Amino acid sequence: MAKKVVTVRETKVCSEEYGVTTVETSGAGAHAHRRKPCRECPWRMDVPTGVFPADAFRESAPTAYDGAMKTFGCHMNKTTSVATCAGFLLRHSDNNIGIRLSLTGERIDLDTVDAGGVPVYPSYREMAIANGVPADDPVLRQVRANTDVWDHAARKWVPCDEEGDDGYGRNRRSARISANGA
Repeated sequence: MAKKVVTVRETKVCSEEYGVTTVETSGAGAHAHRRKPCRECPWRMDVPTGVFPADAFRESAPTAYDGAMKTFGCHMNKTTSVATCAGFLLRHSDNNIGIRLSLTGERIDLDTVDAGGVPVYPSYREMAIANGVPADDPVLRQVRANTDVWDHAARKWVPCDEEGDDGYGRNRRSARISANGA
């Protein structure tokens, strides 16, 4: 197996204390990821909001876009030891191409990831809004959670209705379960 190589691609400053760093990992056999949200994870609904500036959530939003290759890393990482955030995997793994490629290559096992008994935000959008990003901020238009559907009139991703209807008379959750054989 090739040696793991971590390359810092970009760092965007979001405040005096925080920034968003984009890294690329190659050569690793497994996709490094957290199994449960850490105690300070911004995905956890029981963690106080506002610890990270709203700009950090604006900069990270593209990880939750439909078809994204970049993933949301655990903020407890060092750039030499990166891992994808468990909260992100729980809510955005279906729509992130980078994660889907890791799944097909058996580099990651989502069955090993769970919320650990703590409440997590249903989507990146809701987490970002709770942390100060305005709901109508353009950066959130393309955010797509695992269960979101495309609203053709509004031209943006929206959560399924209460019953899980995808807007076409189909129940997304039951369709997904049956497609996965569960």
